[in-house]
Amino acid sequence: MPHPTPTAEPLPFERAPPPHHLQPYEPAMALRPAAIAAFDALVHELHPDAARVDADRLQRLAQWLAQLPPADARRAIDTRLQCLQDLRAMAVDPAWDCDPALRRRLERLFAYIDQDEDLIPDRVPLLGLLDDVLLIELAWPAFAAEAEDYRDFCAYRQREHPAGDAGAQRAAWVRDRLAELALLQHHARVSDSHYANGRTPEPVFRVT
Repeated sequence: MPHPTPTAEPLPFERAPPPHHLQPYEPAMALRPAAIAAFDALVHELHPDAARVDADRLQRLAQWLAQLPPADARRAIDTRLQCLQDLRAMAVDPAWDCDPALRRRLERLFAYIDQDEDLIPDRVPLLGLLDDVLLIELAWPAFAAEAEDYRDFCAYRQREHPAGDAGAQRAAWVRDRLAELALLQHHARVSDSHYANGRTPEPVFRVT
């Protein structure tokens, strides 16, 4: 199964176009092997099953980004940075109690991205944020399920306006989601029973 990615259009990192399909990016990025190794180690600290980061893959990714129309290149960066903002909101929301291990990974992610002088210094035109968004992309599977639950909780909180403090609001969300799950399981058992008896079950419609 493919890894979850922060956007519907993954960065072409693991399956980047062959070098002969790309015009060389000039000047070539002068990245120190030790810096690449440290970046790769951080990626795998956050998500052990991530793809390996090496100089060739980074160079091809830079070539790909450089050849996009400027608006598309900016969008590739900005959509992933927006996902980062979602993670930041999740980390500081008093109603969302992250697992301590997940919170430590988030802190490591934020600490890297908040540096100006990282693998690719942020001041480098166009490419300065490429390593930041690549880190978000490769580490995303470690945060995807939590981020999806948090987005659902935010939508629930905005729609239902649960009463009480932060803890009570999250408890209400959990209670309602468990009730929905129990209802779905009940419908599934009813459907299985009807099919086992040779009858077609009546369709179930949910009124929202």
